[in-house]
Amino acid sequence: MSTAVVACGALAFNVRRIARRRGWDVDVFPVPALLHNRPEQIPEAVAKLAAELRERYDRVALAYADCGTYGALDSVCDDLGIRRLPGLHCYDVYAGQSRLERFFDEQPGTYLLTDFLVRSFDRTVIQELGLDRHPELRDTYFGHYTRVVWLAQEPDEELGARAAEAAESLGLPLTVVATGDHGLEQALADLVR
Repeated sequence: MSTAVVACGALAFNVRRIARRRGWDVDVFPVPALLHNRPEQIPEAVAKLAAELRERYDRVALAYADCGTYGALDSVCDDLGIRRLPGLHCYDVYAGQSRLERFFDEQPGTYLLTDFLVRSFDRTVIQELGLDRHPELRDTYFGHYTRVVWLAQEPDEELGARAAEAAESLGLPLTVVATGDHGLEQALADLVR
């Protein structure tokens, strides 16, 4: 049975790596990660790609959580007869919903990073928000945050240094929580079985 996985661009690398590790015969099709800055556009992009792939594959799965679509991705899934990752966002998949709830209960002003966001921080956050051109906007955007939590899938020195730089650029302390990709792996296994 041929399987296509429509993946958020922020998850596609990890989805491919997990599929190789597990020996799954799946093809991964990323949707641009920058759509998270315009989540209202995610459902249409996903629906178009998934509908095209249904013509060529026996099964299509969606490596997206809700991602700020307020249920619109669930409607896409219902319309196309496909399933998505559980949770409100990929942070739930990596860290677990109950752990995230604890983070936010402890400090509601928690800003989350994944490995993808650490690697792409300058482009996906600094440039996209215009902070490279207007650094004075930093406190307007991030003034109510109290810390950065890096949900580290594969922590190493280089990524650790980049996460620290990202937190420093926001004027916030950094907390590192090693999550691995086990939550994503289990959620994907449930989708591609």
